[in-house]
Amino acid sequence: MTDGPAVETRGLSKRYRGRGGAGPVEALRGLDLEFPRGCVAGLLGPNGSGKSTTIRLLLGIHAPTAGEARVLGRPAGHREARRRTGYMPEEADLYPFLTARETVETAGALHGMARGDRRRAAGELLERVGLAAEADRRVEGFSRGMKRRVGLAAALVHRPELLVLDEPTAGLDPVGREGLLALLGECRGRGTTVLLSSHVLSDVERLCDRVAILGSGRLAAAGTLAEVLGKRGSFTLEIEGGPGAADAAARAAEGAGGRVADRRPTREPLERVFLRLLGRDRGTPGDGGA
Repeated sequence: MTDGPAVETRGLSKRYRGRGGAGPVEALRGLDLEFPRGCVAGLLGPNGSGKSTTIRLLLGIHAPTAGEARVLGRPAGHREARRRTGYMPEEADLYPFLTARETVETAGALHGMARGDRRRAAGELLERVGLAAEADRRVEGFSRGMKRRVGLAAALVHRPELLVLDEPTAGLDPVGREGLLALLGECRGRGTTVLLSSHVLSDVERLCDRVAILGSGRLAAAGTLAEVLGKRGSFTLEIEGGPGAADAAARAAEGAGGRVADRRPTREPLERVFLRLLGRDRGTPGDGGA
């Protein structure tokens, strides 16, 4: 395994040609980003902030206008980096004439897995995502949530070192969402790096170690979840020693005969930080786009 971060960008920029004679569109501007191996990282931002563009550049689907990106120690798009990466797009583009099992096995074949290995992995993963009973049904009759689960199994079949997910819980019911989050937790436990783009900030806050927030193609904030949320200076105090100590301030607790038994910094909710960083505290609607 190559040393270094799982994902690293330096001055990464992307300019698209405007439509209908319009000028060029700066989708991403000078992005400097780094995610270490083994973490679960959240890529956040409103529509049009550059999240999807960043993912396409990391996967080598598009080439940057300027700057560079490295994935698992290789240039983005390098054959070895692609081989060790699993990807689930926002909309699963599955072949309707294949069964769920055939879909996952085909993904394994594309990654060079032996027939027996990909059959075994497909069966295990379809059971893990709750589709064992539907494994031999064609996916054309599946709901959006079921297709998402098939897509996740296909992304995981070759045990990637980096798993990239675009809106992974979209279309899932509460049971499916809980199952997916649990599975991603298992991936982290195995040392897999997970990079997910999501609008569901409660999922990000629950699962991610690190986050990066984009706005208008620029990086608004990045770091560990604790660093981005910040410490606001208020604490929850659990004081033992009777009513007098419970009502006293921390320094007065000893004088009242009590003891501070617990001291935990409270954090600003991720959704509030997100809106504040992007200047949307008053609920300004997001614009469309990637």
